[in-house]
Amino acid sequence: MATLVAMQYFQYSYVFAHLDMNDFSKLMDGLSVTLDYTLTFMKLLSLWHNRRIFSDILGAMNDDWNDCIADSSACVMMSKANLAHRCSNAMMSLNSLSTIFYFIGSYISHRAASVDGDLREFPVQIQFPFDATGSPIFELVVLVLFFHVLETATVIAMMNSLILALVLHVSGQIDIMCQELREISNVKKFYPSIVRSLIEKHQRIISLSNNIDNFFSFVALIQFVWNTVVICSIGFMIVISLGTDMEGKSGILMQSIIPYIAVTLEAFVFCFAGEYLSSKSRSIGDAAYETLWYDLSINECRVLLFIIVRSQKRLTITAGKVMDLTLEGFTNVMKASASYISVLHAMY
Repeated sequence: MATLVAMQYFQYSYVFAHLDMNDFSKLMDGLSVTLDYTLTFMKLLSLWHNRRIFSDILGAMNDDWNDCIADSSACVMMSKANLAHRCSNAMMSLNSLSTIFYFIGSYISHRAASVDGDLREFPVQIQFPFDATGSPIFELVVLVLFFHVLETATVIAMMNSLILALVLHVSGQIDIMCQELREISNVKKFYPSIVRSLIEKHQRIISLSNNIDNFFSFVALIQFVWNTVVICSIGFMIVISLGTDMEGKSGILMQSIIPYIAVTLEAFVFCFAGEYLSSKSRSIGDAAYETLWYDLSINECRVLLFIIVRSQKRLTITAGKVMDLTLEGFTNVMKASASYISVLHAMY
């Protein structure tokens, strides 16, 4: 976070120095990475502020794994954990590739734009208060920039993987509860103790979901706002490069397309996690109704009725307690970004 603050100073120095409509393309190029860094810093700051909630989440997850005795339950939880592991690897690989392609595209575009073959321009738009274009300072700064951007991209992927892993864990607990609900009529002899354990499990699921919402609520809010601007700025660079025959066009496209996919995926992961959690929470009521409740007594059915009624209030992840994260919300972000891109393209 300390290095992010230092980078932000140099990045915003560049942005303020190029606040000119005559140099608009350069401004938008520098603004996309700058805003991405700002978003990462604010997300880390929010997660650090809510570290006690995260500790409670880890404690609840640890209890769930310790209570996992049955082979079927262990199988469900392991499958969710393996899925989260594969998704994490995919997101980290994509973010790493976006960093590599960004630097390669920056090198190609700068080489094509240089007149006398001088490539002394940093791949990330920053402005130092001193001259850093001489050797070996320039080469050292470029190397440090590459590893710092790569590390930041990995941190972004880790935070996206975290919310996905937590939601998948909750969905695994919901699947286990639904499985136990469907088998409840086969164990009538132990009905009171079984129902008591199901109600306790349902309460733990609700509590864990609420903690995840509290932990990621502010992060999701700034994610929505910032990603709209970042997607807009990167998309604008793609549009103007496609509409012109400028030199280094391939470099700009390489520099923009993969990061555009990575940023779009980042917004999609949050919205998908909220949508998936909501749909899974509704399955508890369906599973309770699908039990052989007509073989139970009236008093026993009343308990199932309470579970069905409580499951109607779906679990979700909100953006700042303002709106739920859904795939419809992701569509609205993409629509807003496309509208801003068209406006900027008309102005430019």
